[in-house]
Amino acid sequence: MSQLSVDDIINFANENDVKFIRLAFCDLYGTQKNISIMPQELKQAFEEGVNFDSFLILGYEDVNSQDLFLKPDPDTLHILPWRPQSGRVIRMYCNVVLADGTPFISDYRNFLKETLKECQDMGFTTRMGLKSEFYLFKTDEEGNPTKEPFDNGGYLDVAPNDKGENIRREICLTLEEMGITPQSSHHERGPGQNEIDFTAADVLTTADNLVTYKNVVENIAARNGVWASFDPLPIADAPGNGLHIKMANFRGNVNLFNEEREFSESFMAGILNRMRDITLFLNCRKDSYSRFSMFEAPKYITWSSQNNSRLFRVPEINGKRNHFILRSPDSCINPYLASAMVIQAGLAGVRNKEQLPPALEVNSRFLTFDESSDLQTLPLTIEEAIDCAQKSDFINNSKFADIAKRYIETIKASI
Repeated sequence: MSQLSVDDIINFANENDVKFIRLAFCDLYGTQKNISIMPQELKQAFEEGVNFDSFLILGYEDVNSQDLFLKPDPDTLHILPWRPQSGRVIRMYCNVVLADGTPFISDYRNFLKETLKECQDMGFTTRMGLKSEFYLFKTDEEGNPTKEPFDNGGYLDVAPNDKGENIRREICLTLEEMGITPQSSHHERGPGQNEIDFTAADVLTTADNLVTYKNVVENIAARNGVWASFDPLPIADAPGNGLHIKMANFRGNVNLFNEEREFSESFMAGILNRMRDITLFLNCRKDSYSRFSMFEAPKYITWSSQNNSRLFRVPEINGKRNHFILRSPDSCINPYLASAMVIQAGLAGVRNKEQLPPALEVNSRFLTFDESSDLQTLPLTIEEAIDCAQKSDFINNSKFADIAKRYIETIKASI
């Protein structure tokens, strides 16, 4: 749904037997939070917002003790299909504002919107698609999660080795009901591990969709008596859960990867050159760093057109590029902040006309010591990532330095 007015939402609620409206947002780790209001409160929610105890939400602690309010974005309305159809539940994502209606500094969704406005001012737009991995674990008699995988299947297995196919089917059909289009789904390499890929959309919509997707996966898994985990490394000796971000830049309907290759390569170079600065925003948990260099997870700051172990993949088909894939993030991110930081790094590369280094097509397993010793690595601990972010000229000299500083300090206090 798009371009909806307040009256449209109120009429929709009245005509569709809506009894509860969830006003949703994310904490610093991208975990969805919400307040449910009744239909008669909708008008006030849109006009004034709904107050919440921000000091209890990670990342929203305000040192000035100012009241924070949730104001719903009408374009994000979705019916929750797994909730009762009599007395329906709808959900909208919210902007976080102060009492006077101005954006709260750590409203990462607003930071992403401002970043996308910068792209528009430079004459282009960005589209983003995602590949997200998760594990399914069995639960005990009381419904509590265990450490036992739901199956022992492997990459692209089918039933009976793959026991998750019906759960993935239900997840994909539920997402389609909510207007989110899955591209494909399959069993991944680890026991009980699954992957669902999404069709690309504008970046704000894709960030919203990731939050919705995680909520759908967790709810459908629970309905089927299993537990879904997006943790970066839920099983110590098995593949970790990655979040592969696919991006492309456009002027109108023209993909710039081939039409303006110099522009696109500068955008990619900007991200590569600042990966150590921004990794904390893409991997915000201790176990995020245990995943790096395991199986195909990246370690070195390099790119390739074909090699799956590279940080960046830039696939080429018949000599043409359509997008790049960033392979280091995991799903335990705040998608608004992470997307904004990646794009800000790309914008810096474009402004500086930075050059993309040569591709490295050798698989990481076959790199010699001499070859690997000359390569820059991602931060390999969260402490190293914090240090890189704190010392980053790119961050400290930016107009979003205050946002980044608050985030870094909150991560430091939580580890």
